Amino acid sequence: MAAAKTRTSTFSRNLSTAAPSHGPGLKCGPNGTVFLSSGIPDLDKILGGGFPLGSLVMVMEDAEAPHHMLLLRNFMAQGLVLGQHLLYSSPARDPRGFLGTLPSPAASKDDKSRERDPDQEKGLRIAWQYKKYFGENQLDGQRDGKHEYSNEFDLRKPLERHFINGPHIDCVSIQDCPDLSTLRDRSATFLSQFPRNDGSISCAGRIAIQSFCAPQCAYSNMEWDMLSFIRSLKSMVRSSNSVAIITFPPSLLSPSFCKRWQHMADTLLSVKAIQDEDKELAQLLTGYQDMVGFLNVHKVARINTQVPVILEATTFSIKLQKRRYLVLECLNQAPVDGSSGTSYGTSGGCSSSSKTGNLDF
Repeated sequence: MAAAKTRTSTFSRNLSTAAPSHGPGLKCGPNGTVFLSSGIPDLDKILGGGFPLGSLVMVMEDAEAPHHMLLLRNFMAQGLVLGQHLLYSSPARDPRGFLGTLPSPAASKDDKSRERDPDQEKGLRIAWQYKKYFGENQLDGQRDGKHEYSNEFDLRKPLERHFINGPHIDCVSIQDCPDLSTLRDRSATFLSQFPRNDGSISCAGRIAIQSFCAPQCAYSNMEWDMLSFIRSLKSMVRSSNSVAIITFPPSLLSPSFCKRWQHMADTLLSVKAIQDEDKELAQLLTGYQDMVGFLNVHKVARINTQVPVILEATTFSIKLQKRRYLVLECLNQAPVDGSSGTSYGTSGGCSSSSKTGNLDF
């Protein structure tokens, strides 16, 4: 009797392959999207996880206040703390000097709970002798080696020098550049280190370009050349494991080119300062005295999907908690006519109020 033959198929599921592992500072999302932190935990939650790898982020500046620098500093500092590569471009003559203004990560709650009171140490002299048996130095090394996806940064404390003097930082000055060929070549060389593949991602890159169309640049009047650079940068970033963020003052562009720039962005944000002593906003919003500006989310990146992202709110208040930490919060309407009640976050419109000041909810 002939032996029974086992049926085999060329289409079989490979169960031996494991999920790809990613380096520090990266988080997996839906539809195969890998997120990179913006350096602001609240902004990561608003955007659904952070900035997707391969996306172009554009921030419209406010001519009255440099609030865009808060977003840029946290974005750059987060990458340096995680050991990620950074390319920074600025219209300043010495862009590397800006690295000295980057904030330092704040101590986490676990680190604060581990701090000992010196008065209690005096009463535990006998127990102190047992420290050498617990390998405290090894525990400290493990804490230092543990990286968080998104840190809270202390804006009053500068970043340590060993992060700034790292070998993975490249700074480019665009002040005296007659055209954008130098910045394009430096960006292409930088992005070639992070080719996009389906395997594990060991490291990611960050590109930060500040005030791209500043009047200090010789090419500030070449609107078509700047638009061509943005298109080429977007295509290079899309095929790499990196994220690029560009800040620009929209008031220096013509309305048609400003719309084109906004259309090129995967994630589009804008910041706006609060006018001094705006009594209408003070009566309308709770916590107005703690606000320093507003953040508007105009567009959220959609990678590997065609489903639009619907946010609960598009305008958020920028606050400095304890004058140290950057916090984003939904706008809450103050109780009308002094009536008691809980405030609520406004997303689409503000009813029963005709005076909205200069703020468009």
